[in-house]
Amino acid sequence: MTGAEIDFAGVFQALPGMVALLTPEMFFVDANEDYLSNSGRSREQLVGRYLFDVFPDRPDDPAATGMRDLQASLRRVVESGERDAMALQRYDVESLERPGVWEERYWSPVNVPVLDENGAVTLVIHRVEEVTEFIRARGGLAQGDRTPLLEAELYTRARELQELNERLRRAHAREREVAVALQDALLPSPEQVGTHHAAVRYRPATSSLNVCGDWYDLVSLSGDRMAVAVGDVVGHGLPAACVMGQLRSALSAASRAADGPARALEVLGLYARSVEGAESTTAVTAWIDWETRTITYSSAGHLPPALLHGDGRVEFLDRATDPPLGARPEHVARPEAATGFASGDTLVLYTDGLVERRTEDIDVSLGRLAAALAHHREAEPEALADALLSDLLPPGGVTDDTALVILPL
Repeated sequence: MTGAEIDFAGVFQALPGMVALLTPEMFFVDANEDYLSNSGRSREQLVGRYLFDVFPDRPDDPAATGMRDLQASLRRVVESGERDAMALQRYDVESLERPGVWEERYWSPVNVPVLDENGAVTLVIHRVEEVTEFIRARGGLAQGDRTPLLEAELYTRARELQELNERLRRAHAREREVAVALQDALLPSPEQVGTHHAAVRYRPATSSLNVCGDWYDLVSLSGDRMAVAVGDVVGHGLPAACVMGQLRSALSAASRAADGPARALEVLGLYARSVEGAESTTAVTAWIDWETRTITYSSAGHLPPALLHGDGRVEFLDRATDPPLGARPEHVARPEAATGFASGDTLVLYTDGLVERRTEDIDVSLGRLAAALAHHREAEPEALADALLSDLLPPGGVTDDTALVILPL
């Protein structure tokens, strides 16, 4: 359906609750059916007229403040361009059938600006919920007794919070759909690369959406070689995921053109300078050559990959560590190192959510990882990945994202 096909006037009339449209000068432009019905006024009695000519304060009550309070709220909206929710108001209304007779009424108003493309207020949406019957059901207001008034205020605000919560739920559901689609688009599927298969796991933090700033990548290189990388963008959710997608793609492309992992990270670092939110990102990439049985690696401030040997010994690849992306103002060549491996060894790359704990020294954290790897050294890659998550992640969930790659060598 296009915008031209939508009957906005019909939508306005069908809105639940009392809703009126006002000019910034507080003249009626329109009112929906609920507003007309509950106020006892016809559209002809409202449109084009000044709000407070139609609904003045009760003249025989010098303590009446309804008109003054509503005027102040509407002025705040016009001047600030921001929504204003008023406290519950007593605002008596003159009976049309019995002129001069005023009916005691209680209202909960909310005033919302409608802005043009320049941010100027062109209209004000005046939404009102009448709670007179609620006040009467609570026995009215005895002299000096504000309890029913406060209860009605609480009731009204609870209704508003319920409506807001429902809107947030729908927005979150939509955002999660976008997040899942973004994850599918940005992260490679854990399929076989050449003749080699890796097990991968991707766990956003408990409080975030289904995407995060962590990433993994597997790139097939010439010959019997593969580049494996993981990285960690600061932050969670969609903003971090958008940065992650740019950096993952850049490193993937650089790995296909560079002559080694250090040079690939250098290219990534230069590119990251132009990406807002990429500062302090960590990444590590390891290039595996099955013909020479060597792993060449380079790290930009990331935790070291773990090489699990067949006998259960764990070797951390920590001899080529450099600062995170953007940590240096000038370009400096990054280091790289190499180590050998044997058939049956397993390479493990991960992000800090798997091991780091706020109250724990990083050496202790890495020790827990090494112990878990040694304990499950005979497990197949998929089972090993699940075992590491089960052993190392807190049962109540984590506050940091986790990416994990298990590559049998």
